[in-house]
Amino acid sequence: MRELILALFAGVIVGIVFKFIKLPLPAPPVLPGVIGIVGVYLGGVAGSWILQQFFQG
Repeated sequence: MRELILALFAGVIVGIVFKFIKLPLPAPPVLPGVIGIVGVYLGGVAGSWILQQFFQG
């Protein structure tokens, strides 16, 4: 839970800084961005599963 709060806090700070210096936000549109993050997470989980199933020492 602490990591989630710290990540949210860091994201808010970055968003504020980017707005103050008038740069576009360093993030994709909301829904595609969330789907991309979920895809990366699921890919990592699938990769771990594949390594455990097929490449156990």
